[in-house]
Amino acid sequence: MFKTVLLPVDLSAEASWNKALPAALRLSMPEDPVLHVVTVMPDFGMSVVSGYFDKDFEDKALHEVGEKLTQWVRAHVPDNVEVHPHVMHGRVYDQIITAADKLDVDAIVMASHTPELSDYLLGPNAARVVRHAKQSVFVVRGD
Repeated sequence: MFKTVLLPVDLSAEASWNKALPAALRLSMPEDPVLHVVTVMPDFGMSVVSGYFDKDFEDKALHEVGEKLTQWVRAHVPDNVEVHPHVMHGRVYDQIITAADKLDVDAIVMASHTPELSDYLLGPNAARVVRHAKQSVFVVRGD
């Protein structure tokens, strides 16, 4: 159905991938799927916050997240799937959309929690990706 799929995951939240990964794999069958797995490390927000961290903190953190993502891929993605892990940095929804465009994926498969009242006012990452992505976006309830 889709040759190339982007799967955003939060390594600290199993709900971000436990249902979305199987859905992404099903959507890419019977083709030889190419799965791009992306995790996003948020930025500091205000610049005054970054002053409290060591100068090389960001590089070390990105490297550590990359190592953890590689371990996650080895543990969860079947061996017959071509997979490419990516670590991004910034606002989650912006980075997902940027990755989808840069990697020229056919579809994005991502988890979303059951909306709460605050989500209707602020909008969760999944809703923003759905509104702004050029690709088909499949939202899988993670909880």
